[in-house]
Amino acid sequence: MPWNWEQPDWPNFSYDSEVLAPLEREFLLRSGEFIGAYKHVGPDDQEILKIELISEEAVKTSEIEGEILNRNSVQSSLRQQLGLGVEQPGVKPAERGISQMMVDLYQNFAAPLDGKTLCAWHQMLMSGDKSIQDIGRYRRHAEPMQVVSGPDYKRTIHLEAPPSARVPDEMERFIAWFNATAPDQKDELAALTRAARAHLQFECIHPFADGNGRIGRAISEKALAQTLGQPSLIALAYTIEHNRNDYYAALERNNKDLEITDWMTYFAKTVLEAQATTIKRVEFYVAKAKFYERFRGKFNERQDKVIARMFREGIDGFKGGLSAENYITIARTSRATATRDLQDLVERGAFRRTGELRHTRYFLNLAESMARE
Repeated sequence: MPWNWEQPDWPNFSYDSEVLAPLEREFLLRSGEFIGAYKHVGPDDQEILKIELISEEAVKTSEIEGEILNRNSVQSSLRQQLGLGVEQPGVKPAERGISQMMVDLYQNFAAPLDGKTLCAWHQMLMSGDKSIQDIGRYRRHAEPMQVVSGPDYKRTIHLEAPPSARVPDEMERFIAWFNATAPDQKDELAALTRAARAHLQFECIHPFADGNGRIGRAISEKALAQTLGQPSLIALAYTIEHNRNDYYAALERNNKDLEITDWMTYFAKTVLEAQATTIKRVEFYVAKAKFYERFRGKFNERQDKVIARMFREGIDGFKGGLSAENYITIARTSRATATRDLQDLVERGAFRRTGELRHTRYFLNLAESMARE
């Protein structure tokens, strides 16, 4: 079966808009919920939370492509890019590059899309990568652009993109469509519909030698932000990375057909899941602030260290809860001291305990801190 870009009607995709309508309504409703939750965060804490949300996306969108970055370095670079601090020594080009792209996306989401921006994003992402020949420009190599897996004797081709010679025209058409479907434009599309189609079409074109996934997800975030009139800050890459195989499978199922209801539904539901995750993370951050406000100055150094480590685990927390052994390892203390510290935390209401004996586990008691707000 030919690739979708080889078909006469390309890129005139078709899909069932009635299937997407309730998902579009839910997206707008959850966007309001996020704005409401975010308002409960103080101005100074909003800057910290913004760094955390953007850095998580930067790390996860890279992780989807198999590139593991240092979260602290990314956050340091983000703070420097946003004028909130000085970049710490040792930040690698890949960490600085993804930070630069995410800040540009955050600050200039409302601007029309153009080839100059996309090539600048590619330059940021690929800076320091000596294996890529065409950095900061569309690919020009003569050989087919393919996404493959498996050994040479049994390769599976998951995607073949249009020849490099076609890329400039394909991208000019894609950019024109993207801008024409923006809010208040002649062919305006709803948020999820536009973001989903933009991502699929961009990935099918695969205009760059590398970095297409990260740039494609950034384009989707730009589409969502333009509808909302502000950066979305949703955990899109975080959500995709948690189910990476589903993401790649959905892309592959829809690169040979112009009827893409399956892809549009998958992507819309992924965005909604990302929104729900982001709202939980904002609520978690608010609960964290209330927790520290309630217990400020009441913990010893060991307890402070363990609690800070638990908060770094985020909304997922320690899998199965914190054990006494975890406490001993993190605090570097004896079992007897750990037992006393944990008992004290439970009695103060900072921790809640479940199970007995070796099955005993501890969790941050955030619900009570929020209840006392």
